Amino acid sequence: MTAPAARIAMVAGEASGDLLGSHLIEALRARAPDARFYGIGGPRMIGQGFDAWFPLEALAVRGYVEVLKHYRKISGIRKELKRRLLAAPPDVFIGVDAPDFNLALERTLKRRGVPTVHYAGPSIWAWRGRRIHGIGKSVSRILVLFPFEPALYEKEHIPVTYVGHPLADLLPLEDNRGEARELLGIPPEQPVFALLPGSRQSELRYMADTFAETAQLIHQKLPRALFLAPLATRETRLLFEEALYRCQARELPIRLLFGHAHEAMAAADAVLVASGTATLEAALLKRPMVIVYKMAPLSYRLMRRMGYLPYVGLPNILAGGFVVPEFIQDDATPEKLAQALLNFLDDPESRARIGRVFREIHLRLRQNTAEKAAGAVLALLPDEAREDAAATPA
Repeated sequence: MTAPAARIAMVAGEASGDLLGSHLIEALRARAPDARFYGIGGPRMIGQGFDAWFPLEALAVRGYVEVLKHYRKISGIRKELKRRLLAAPPDVFIGVDAPDFNLALERTLKRRGVPTVHYAGPSIWAWRGRRIHGIGKSVSRILVLFPFEPALYEKEHIPVTYVGHPLADLLPLEDNRGEARELLGIPPEQPVFALLPGSRQSELRYMADTFAETAQLIHQKLPRALFLAPLATRETRLLFEEALYRCQARELPIRLLFGHAHEAMAAADAVLVASGTATLEAALLKRPMVIVYKMAPLSYRLMRRMGYLPYVGLPNILAGGFVVPEFIQDDATPEKLAQALLNFLDDPESRARIGRVFREIHLRLRQNTAEKAAGAVLALLPDEAREDAAATPA
């Protein structure tokens, strides 16, 4: 008798979760080719055969004020998703990041006997550390991306697996600036700055004008400079174009790209980037960067009270110190950002030091992540589904 195909429900809440989820689906499919994957995901997951019941963009909101504005819609999605998953329980549920949405859902499913995995531990090491107790009640196992995280969960007796970060497997260990410039048709000697104002529409609304004004100031001091702005969606591209229009910056030498963020960052001399996964991508590409973040003033005040670390950017957190500058909220003025970016061009020693630190981070995070994560998930499947997967060569 043929073993039943594994049913794996997943929820990803933003572009970085879509990337994590797509790599995991690919690794799981190699060992469980008949498995079904469904829930909430983005285009990368859908490209791996994922059945998206709701669009990922519906959950891509950050900040307390912003979440409150969309609370009714998000709550309705979670209620309907919970109803469907309880009516036909999956063999395992994987919450990919999005902890504020996923952990409550995971707790309900775990109580009903569904094994639950949370992929990418919430940043309890940076803020809201008390969440760890709720995590323990919600997950059968948590998969963490950074080497300092397992000790935090082991202390609370929460099953944890360090899997590294998939971007460290994906991105080259060596600097590929020349190759990226050739691909984009940019002369080797031209000054280039990459602008990454965020993947969410809410981020663009708070930061797009600041990015446009910063580029204007750099252009005034360095007219030969080229700006590359990779944007994730048509909606975020439109918001950035509107910011360029408002700031009278439409004549800037700027290329707006659909995607191609890795190529844009690799080709750049320095990167202006919104705090988030893109900062880690820039670090793995060995690029000097200036990290910036803005949100609703009330959200910022609430988050600042609950923070523990003096820095917010992943490269600085992983390095344990200020390797690259950060400018948050009111401190993030175009004047400060432009000067910080221009400073990198005049300081080759600083660029070389940053590159060495980022290479060490890259080596620590390169762990064959998708395979490790897939192994942890398969171990939670029912016996018959696990035996079917074990019979399929990886």
